[in-house]
Amino acid sequence: MTNPPAGRLERTEHGRDLILTRTYRAPIEDVWASITESDRTARWFGPWEGEAGPGRTIRVQMTYEDEQPWADYTIDTCVPPRHLGLRTVDEYGSWHLEATLTEQDGQTELVFTHHLESDEKVTEVGPGWEYYLDALGAARAGAPYPDFDDYYPAMRDYYANLEA
Repeated sequence: MTNPPAGRLERTEHGRDLILTRTYRAPIEDVWASITESDRTARWFGPWEGEAGPGRTIRVQMTYEDEQPWADYTIDTCVPPRHLGLRTVDEYGSWHLEATLTEQDGQTELVFTHHLESDEKVTEVGPGWEYYLDALGAARAGAPYPDFDDYYPAMRDYYANLEA
């Protein structure tokens, strides 16, 4: 069963931020490993290769996309186990992404932010990030992976209402 859409759109001085939050019953270090270690990211997004670190570029394979393309991601910030900032440019535009983690009482909250370019359609990227973050949850729990058809176009209207 697919979770209902939960993203929110916030206006900023530079445009719009798409923000999605997930909570896990796990220590922050374990959730951090799920979003930064190649063998763990391979379980829900795709593996990466290269030498990681602020200012460096890694190559990420998007194994859950058609043709499983590779993309270069520049690491803007990396403050283990709390904050990761990445940028990539592809045929769909420039993507500036951030993940911020906090832990309290044995639970870790992941706040994922996609800083949207002015022409990016939240109706398309919102359902995509909902899918990937639910895939992360499934990978962490050893549960069945979500089906992208349950996200797009099903969540398009929810995200269209955020833009309105």
